[in-house]
Amino acid sequence: MTMMTPQPLDQQEDEEMRVPQSDLIECPQPVVEGPQPMEVAPADNAETVENQANDEPQASRFTWNIENFSRLNVKKLYSEFFVVGGYKWRVLIFPKGNNVDYLSMYLDVADSATLPYGWNRYAQFSLAVVNQVHNRYTMKKDTQHQFNQRESDWGFTSFMPLSELYDPNKGYLVNDTCVIEADVAVRKVIDYWSYDSKKETGYVGLKNQGATCYMNSLLQTLYHIPYFRKAVYHMPTTENDNPTASIPLALQSLFYKLQYNDTSVATKELTKSFGWDTHDSFMQHDVQELNRVLCEKLEDKMKGTVVEGTIQKLFEGHHMNYIECINVDFKSTRKESFYDLQLDVKGCKDVYASFDKYVEVERLEGDNKYHAEEHGLQDAKKGVLFIDFPPVLQLQLKRFEYDFMRDTMVKINDRYEFPLELDLDRDNGKYLSPEADRSIRNLYMLHSVLVHSGGVHGGHYHAFMRPTLSDQWYKFDDERVTKEDVKKALEEQYGGEEELPQTNPGYNNTPFKFTKYSNAYMLVYVRVSDKDKIICNVDENDIAEHLRIRLKKEQEEKEDKRKYKAQAHLYTIIKVARDDDLKEQIGKDIYFDLVDHDKVRNFRIQKDMPFNLFKEEVAKEFGIPVQFQRFWIWAKRQNHTYRPNRPLTPQEESQTVGALREISNKAHNADLKLFLEIEDGLGLHPVPPPEKLKDDILLFFKLYDPEKEELRYVGRFFVKSYGKPIEIVTKLNEMAGFAPDVEIELFEEIKYEPSVMCERLDKRASFRFSQIEDGDIICFQKRPPSEGQENIRFPEVPLFLEYVKNRQVVHFRALERPKEDDFSLDLAKNHTYDDVVERVAKHLGLDDPSKIRLTPHNCYSQQPKPNPIKYRAVDHLLDMLVHYNQISDTLYYEVLDIPLPELQCLKTLKVAFHHATKDEALILNIRLPKQSTVGDVLNEIKTKVELSHPSAELRLLEVFYHKIYKIFPINEKIENINDQYWTLRAEEIPEEEKNLGANDRLIHVYHITKESAHNQVQVTNFGEPFFLVIHEGETLENVKVRIQKRLQVPDEEFSKWKFAFLSLGRPEYLEDSDIVSSRFQRRDIYGAWEQYLGLEHSDTSPKRTYAASQNRHTFEKPVKIYN
Repeated sequence: MTMMTPQPLDQQEDEEMRVPQSDLIECPQPVVEGPQPMEVAPADNAETVENQANDEPQASRFTWNIENFSRLNVKKLYSEFFVVGGYKWRVLIFPKGNNVDYLSMYLDVADSATLPYGWNRYAQFSLAVVNQVHNRYTMKKDTQHQFNQRESDWGFTSFMPLSELYDPNKGYLVNDTCVIEADVAVRKVIDYWSYDSKKETGYVGLKNQGATCYMNSLLQTLYHIPYFRKAVYHMPTTENDNPTASIPLALQSLFYKLQYNDTSVATKELTKSFGWDTHDSFMQHDVQELNRVLCEKLEDKMKGTVVEGTIQKLFEGHHMNYIECINVDFKSTRKESFYDLQLDVKGCKDVYASFDKYVEVERLEGDNKYHAEEHGLQDAKKGVLFIDFPPVLQLQLKRFEYDFMRDTMVKINDRYEFPLELDLDRDNGKYLSPEADRSIRNLYMLHSVLVHSGGVHGGHYHAFMRPTLSDQWYKFDDERVTKEDVKKALEEQYGGEEELPQTNPGYNNTPFKFTKYSNAYMLVYVRVSDKDKIICNVDENDIAEHLRIRLKKEQEEKEDKRKYKAQAHLYTIIKVARDDDLKEQIGKDIYFDLVDHDKVRNFRIQKDMPFNLFKEEVAKEFGIPVQFQRFWIWAKRQNHTYRPNRPLTPQEESQTVGALREISNKAHNADLKLFLEIEDGLGLHPVPPPEKLKDDILLFFKLYDPEKEELRYVGRFFVKSYGKPIEIVTKLNEMAGFAPDVEIELFEEIKYEPSVMCERLDKRASFRFSQIEDGDIICFQKRPPSEGQENIRFPEVPLFLEYVKNRQVVHFRALERPKEDDFSLDLAKNHTYDDVVERVAKHLGLDDPSKIRLTPHNCYSQQPKPNPIKYRAVDHLLDMLVHYNQISDTLYYEVLDIPLPELQCLKTLKVAFHHATKDEALILNIRLPKQSTVGDVLNEIKTKVELSHPSAELRLLEVFYHKIYKIFPINEKIENINDQYWTLRAEEIPEEEKNLGANDRLIHVYHITKESAHNQVQVTNFGEPFFLVIHEGETLENVKVRIQKRLQVPDEEFSKWKFAFLSLGRPEYLEDSDIVSSRFQRRDIYGAWEQYLGLEHSDTSPKRTYAASQNRHTFEKPVKIYN
């Protein structure tokens, strides 16, 4: 059942924004396997007028109940369409994930295939999977997008783990029904199709390479600090430098183009100078990290030059860390430099509150006293004060933090204000250290606001700037630059919530509330007293002459290309193929047909030029007099081959080039392709071509050598249609360099798509009988001997052509080393599964090919796909290599200890066994039939471990990030247990747990530690969690005795431990006299593990090596600049 009910939106952290192209990472990118439009009946209220959404956003909620969810057997599923803002929408889900182990979910424009050219629409929206047991656990993510023809869907590839969604205890599937909600608010779209940034603003933007908006916003910020730009221009470079290998030259080139270009500027030269490949350009990184890495690299490149120290002069400030004892005269200080400051957003209303928090004094007392050398442990105060601030102050706002409750990074979308003018001397210089120079006025003007829209794993970056510190602000959003008012740059980037009025007041007046996930992420301030020095004049005199010459030449070439393109409709491209091209290409670049037309000489000729005049151009180019030239028109045959079809007639040659192209090819703007027939006479001098009579057929000949596996072009000549192949054998032997009486076999190359067709030619049948015509290709070879052919792989030309057609070099990598090519094999696309594993096994020296398991390659992420190929699950090698619309050349292999068919009937679980008295866990790989139960697993474990006593009972737990989430029932099937995400722990059940009293409680006990950053406390779990029986009326004092005995902690160390009752992550410390059982309630429903007893102490335990992997293949890539 589907309902439309306007309701207020709940707030929820947006964690990851992605389009259905699942393996790539960032900014706008269309789905590769795009959703097909769904046919819908027109709705009365769905009058779609593109680009005319109302000024006031219109919002509604769509609810989609999906029954029999776990039994869905489709890759993707669309909802019914619904209408918001006069537009049709629908929800698209991938129930088993879009090539990830997460539910993938997107908002899709339902009628995108039928909308007019140039349509676009803008929407804020959230998508949610409703928790039907506890609504507060509903998984919701929100985002925004401007939908258009290229990007007609937008959303989240990794919406939520499939393991959570399909877990019946989690509350997302009830009666096998999944409830999905979509809240959509449609806003007015601004039409930018004909927008000219330079004309409107005087500035140009930067092109996005796929996921480089984060870099573009930073580069624009740095460029618009003129002092920095001038320093970059003055970095020494030479005319011999290559911009793709020199960061200084690439940056100079980029800045020059930003200053003087009329259109947006590409960044590929710069990213190549970083040493990045295409994959890096599609990997979104952190602006703060890139800023630091780039500045460090430039600082290093500036050493020993006239601009050495520029980075420090602009961005470097200093602060003093101090610890001062309260009761004795002792103070420890340490001076540190910074290029940017990280300011807390959470819990702070504005920049001043963050600075207050930054310099807040922390008391070191009690158990946390400071060891003051000869004075011993002392009460002390600890803090930070600033010695000096830089001329350009970069403030990184901590919008991303680790949420210890949710065990993940989250984005902080709270409202956070920042002023146009920042006074860091306020309150008598409370941020300054005693040795700070008070004569310097630390008053700053806001120069730039870098903005992030989206969630923690994806989104979009842009920047607001006032380059000259005037009142006019500009928005730099990749290629587009627009004028904006101060409200857009400031207030609208504070974050927080935005309230949208309901558009159906008669139904429900509750307003919609959307989290404003688009908010400031980095601020750049310029000190007022340094304004004239920083915002200086930069002109051509600052640019090296060789750079000016190089870049002006580039501009001229670009202008020539533009003119070339603008005048293209006046010209025709004529591609002329000759015998020399065929000899050069056949057997090297191509094997089928005759020539690659992209590699032959082409002429750009005005369409109104008579063809006879064009022949004079050819005479000049090739040195072939006009009277010796004869041109043939190529034709595409029904079998998709492309052959010379007939000579041009004298009437055709008297026409213009443009008219002739129309005759040869009706396709708009198609090239005119011709074959130039030249006859060589004595001494290879050209002679007039022979007259072509009705019975003359022009044939082309290829020679095949089975021993060398070589095919080459040997020439062409005319035959009579009534003649027979036997009559040309002597001539062919002469062309091949064979003796006149050598026996040869002839084959006609008929076609090669979709499969090769090359058939033996009857030498005694006429060419007409064999249906031979102009342009046909005859392949010939020596007749294979009846013996001695054992080492010849392809004794006849059809077999060789079949091999060439299907040949595929595959690079194999060991799965445990997925970045390194191990070996390569020359295979065929039509090789069967067995053929492939046999070749791999043979290469590895393995007797049993069934022990090879292969995993396909993801072309977009350049990583192994999550799931290996099942035994004989694919027919051919090509099926293993295809990924969407691309063909990979990489496979990953594993060598198994048992045959794959046998392994596929088994389930392997990685279990950590915890002995009752031994500290170290034993890691076991339990392999059992898939229909086995948890009880079978525990019985198998008993055969592999030493128990405390023979009758000990075991249980299996699900542990995740040092918390126990589940005790597996003995009869639960192991087929659905996932050990990739959780740690499976087996342990003996203590005797006291077997005999629980009526009022006893079995509680969770976790180790915790507190971490503080700028006085903000976070609770972190560590170590091994465990269960503990609590008796009614038992005090903490008694419980502590049992815990100490169980954990065998020495008295001195245990005396420092604190004990707290934790609910929803908040600690409530207990006294020895507190009754522990009174804090815990018996609850057997979802969420029972939110309460636990926390043991607070320092984490001194060695880290386990079996921590749960979050994915089968994880490649975290930091920002790196390699050159």
